[in-house]
Amino acid sequence: MHSGTKGEKDIQNGQESADRANRFYKYQMQNQLNEKMKELIKKQEMAFIATSDAEGNCDCSPRFGKPGFISILDNQTLAYPEYRGNGVFASLGNILENPHIGIVFVDFFNTTVGLHVNGRANSYLLSELPKKFESAINELSKSDIIPIERWVVIVIDEAYIHCSKHVPKLEKKDKKIRWGTDDKKAKSVDFFNK
Repeated sequence: MHSGTKGEKDIQNGQESADRANRFYKYQMQNQLNEKMKELIKKQEMAFIATSDAEGNCDCSPRFGKPGFISILDNQTLAYPEYRGNGVFASLGNILENPHIGIVFVDFFNTTVGLHVNGRANSYLLSELPKKFESAINELSKSDIIPIERWVVIVIDEAYIHCSKHVPKLEKKDKKIRWGTDDKKAKSVDFFNK
């Protein structure tokens, strides 16, 4: 179980928070998903994915889908579909060089609690899936009307809470989502270039 990196320990000692941090590691850190964590993931339509390449250059990208689009394959394994995007493949390229991944789920609409999941990821074409997860992911793929380019499978190293005290509570509004469109206006591609 994670008990702090050297950098974490150095900062904790300097900030005199080692006791607080050790309580967090002992009582909050899990090496697999518990039932409440699974419940939160199943309701999410958005998650933030953090990756870095072999040299440590980082990328953090949101992912979106229908509630539960990040699937729970078992207590230590998640999978999510990669839909057609801008063609850059920053996250997938990073995963190819460095399998470490962080995912943050935040329930902005009800509890305002967040969940961190860190682990190791691989991405697969549907034809390359590991036998262990092949039938489950093939079944998930059938129910998706959006073309899936690849699947990312994450083996969980740790899962822990992001406390709710600073998370704003948001109100969900209706929006027509145009999955898979190439319409530049719908995608707002020139938003920062005008």
